[in-house]
Amino acid sequence: MAVDLQALYPKLIHLMLDTVFVVDKDNQIIFVSDACESLLGYLPSELIGTLITDYMHPDDLAATRDSIIRVMEGKPHVDFRNRYVRKDGGTVHILWSARWYEEEEVRVGVARNVTALMKAEEELRHLAHHDPLTQLTNRALFYDRLMSGLSAAHRYQSSLALLFLDINDFKGINDTHGHAVGDRILCTVARRLECCVRETDTVARMGGDEFTVLLTDIQTVDAVSEKVEQIRLAMNEPLSAEFGALEMPSCSIGVACYPDDGKDADTLLSHADSHMYQIKRRRR
Repeated sequence: MAVDLQALYPKLIHLMLDTVFVVDKDNQIIFVSDACESLLGYLPSELIGTLITDYMHPDDLAATRDSIIRVMEGKPHVDFRNRYVRKDGGTVHILWSARWYEEEEVRVGVARNVTALMKAEEELRHLAHHDPLTQLTNRALFYDRLMSGLSAAHRYQSSLALLFLDINDFKGINDTHGHAVGDRILCTVARRLECCVRETDTVARMGGDEFTVLLTDIQTVDAVSEKVEQIRLAMNEPLSAEFGALEMPSCSIGVACYPDDGKDADTLLSHADSHMYQIKRRRR
């Protein structure tokens, strides 16, 4: 028995997990496959006759229009990503493959939901640049931001400061109370440091119980010492009740300023580290 493939093709399209859109030259939807309900929450009957641009995320509209122009000029776009707004108000990330057919005067696009993939990629980027315990910037990203801050400071003849902070007697906390309590102390220090800085500054965990703070665009001579004092006061605040009778450990803070204490990242890090150990020795 011969199979009528021409009659079968529309049924096959509706079986596809990806959504097929057919749009005319004025961006009006003239066909959409059944998978659109899973993708955007609309039935095909709700979309046909409407403008596909009505469903695009406003922040992606300009880039999407550029892609549409490219496709209609005869250049297929097979790897374009943008966002659409679902019927329920949510946002979906879409990977498109699109082509313009001059004879039929339609643009055919196949849309794949890559929201989960985008989320996974974002999580991997976060893991690559952040400390898994405290969620602070890690050593690698901090160094990149320090390099960028130094370039900006050199270009605009401004100042920046690098603080190197170490928790005093942290080993004793781990040994006496356990590493789980030590981890909670590290997270407490991280949150308190974040509360002391501006959005333009960077707090990082360098490893163990060592933290760094990058202060950019220093406006006054006293700004750094005032910031150090603010951090000291924050660190002296009592721990919450969940820690029981455990007292908040003190911290030693070393400081290095650009350009007085060094003009490159390694020199500044070394100076701040040395200053911190001088303070720690004096405390002992």
